[in-house]
Amino acid sequence: MSHQTPGLAAQELVSVREIFGIDSEARAPRFLEATEHVPAIDPAYRFNPDVTLAILAGFTHNSRVMVQGLHGTGKSTHIEQVAARLNWPLMRVNLDGHISRLDLVGKDTVVIQDGAPATQFQEGVVPWAMIQPMALVFDEYDAGRPDVMFVIQRLLERDGGFTLPDQNRVIRPHPHFRLFATANTVGLGNLNGLYHGVQRLNHAQLDRWNIVAALDYLPVADEVGIVAARVPDLAQKPSGMELIRSMVQVANLTRDGFAAGDISTLMSPRTVITWAENISIFRDPALAFRLSFINKCDEAERFIISEYYQRVMACELEESYALVPAGA
Repeated sequence: MSHQTPGLAAQELVSVREIFGIDSEARAPRFLEATEHVPAIDPAYRFNPDVTLAILAGFTHNSRVMVQGLHGTGKSTHIEQVAARLNWPLMRVNLDGHISRLDLVGKDTVVIQDGAPATQFQEGVVPWAMIQPMALVFDEYDAGRPDVMFVIQRLLERDGGFTLPDQNRVIRPHPHFRLFATANTVGLGNLNGLYHGVQRLNHAQLDRWNIVAALDYLPVADEVGIVAARVPDLAQKPSGMELIRSMVQVANLTRDGFAAGDISTLMSPRTVITWAENISIFRDPALAFRLSFINKCDEAERFIISEYYQRVMACELEESYALVPAGA
């Protein structure tokens, strides 16, 4: 089944069960053709059913969807991979301290016309994305500056226009424009000291998000499967699969330690994959662990992290003795 509105790209309704492997009778719109802005499909990606259904509601019903969770859980990647399978163009904007209101709205720039300098308005990210079929994702939403957040607030209205004051122009969103965000704290601010720079969001901001989905780390079996798919050389032997399971257990210990405030750095699934790739290169799990993760950590925390490693791998690291007083 396909349909096409005049001036719009053709879409078809596809089975959520067939495309995403989720036990649901729902159907979702997919563009018949992909453009250069459609993310690449990762065939090894594992979808969280609840979060996937929430994201699909955003694409299907134009709901404003925020995905919340600790860093490294794959919030942005989850939205990307849903978009990839729907052939939906997507653009990510990181709302860190470097993004400004002018970056989002636009600004006057000097160009050369007929051999002479002239002033021309250059549209920002928001008006450019709004006028086409596009999923716009605001990453690190709770780290946005106040002036930036007020620009976004009007966008959160389902059919809200976007005003360019300098141009005396109101931009109406394309029927296939969609809005998503990812956040670490759901607007609660840096309560536990884990996320410096995040802001408390006012209730009016949060209330405009129709759906807030929580994403946690993958179950051990799923994460093991992803690492094995990404580094097949390591997974060829049973001993390699056992090693991968142990690596994921170490990663989970760092995540528990991070959540408890014992350490300030955790291992994301991406870090585990890098560790596995480095094992294939160096043929030494301990060295690969040091090069992939320990060297990124605060020196004062390396002793704790080495204890996590020793607990699972039954092997001491040099860092285990780094804080032992001389002569002890």
